[in-house]
Amino acid sequence: MMTDSMNAIDLAAFGRVAVIMGGTSAEREISLRSGSEVLKGLLAAGVDAFAIDLGSDGANPVAQLLEHDFDRAFLILHGRGGEDGTIQGVLEMLGKPYTGSGVAASALGMDKLRCKQLWQGAGLPTPAFAVLDADTDLSLVEAQLGYPMMVKPAHEGSSIGMSKVRDRAELESAYAAAREYDSCVIAEQWVNGPEFTIALLNGRALPVIRLETPHDFYDFDAKYAAADTHYHFDTRLTEQQTDALQKLALQAFNVAGCRGWGRIDAMMDAEGHFQLLEVNTAPGMTDHSLVPMAARQAGIGFEQLVVDILRMAEA
Repeated sequence: MMTDSMNAIDLAAFGRVAVIMGGTSAEREISLRSGSEVLKGLLAAGVDAFAIDLGSDGANPVAQLLEHDFDRAFLILHGRGGEDGTIQGVLEMLGKPYTGSGVAASALGMDKLRCKQLWQGAGLPTPAFAVLDADTDLSLVEAQLGYPMMVKPAHEGSSIGMSKVRDRAELESAYAAAREYDSCVIAEQWVNGPEFTIALLNGRALPVIRLETPHDFYDFDAKYAAADTHYHFDTRLTEQQTDALQKLALQAFNVAGCRGWGRIDAMMDAEGHFQLLEVNTAPGMTDHSLVPMAARQAGIGFEQLVVDILRMAEA
């Protein structure tokens, strides 16, 4: 439904909009689902939009972009090859405005290790971590982080390849599993407290969501399939804590150089301190996704949300 801020003149100024989805990463199917919802929202709002399934059937992504005539892009690629700055760089060379963060921030957001190092260097709280490789002395990692701990590939999203480990055997197994996805693997100190997600839109933190799942952690199944995952706007935080968390999320987003829209994931530790987990520069937009959920809570419908994101597109 059109609103006062979405009149026909505004929408016409967008020109022809390519909703770029799919890609070739492990998150391809989620991206296609997100892209389908974004396309439906834009079309319902009256935007002249169409889909590009990037990398479909082995097609060259750059050739695909050159084949289509469009004025700006709504990027809803998830994972490597789309969310990591590569396609952003191509679009900049083509002079096409696109949604979301630029090349450097997108690359940083996709690299959990270097993002944590940046936050740590900026004095922002993030769980202690260690890099794992074939030569790592696991006894030192155990001494540094303790059990349980989280093992994750550094360049995957949607919790792909992540494992909670409780002993040496599980640590070795989790490292091998994460190596299937990435040559860079990190172990992270376990945070035994509630998890929160904060959607960010044009310099504003949307309502905080508290995540609740019976799984060991908020894994791929909990995110996209499980019926027993619960999302609470009753965060059980005080007003002061909520304000502090939203400010921390905005600070973390800005320190990473992100722009437009995105999402910060964080947890509260046993001492009541917030710990930053990661930044997502192209969050999911499926029926299970958190940004549309937070936007609705803030009074922003899906059509308005996708148009607002599109309005922030930069070249």
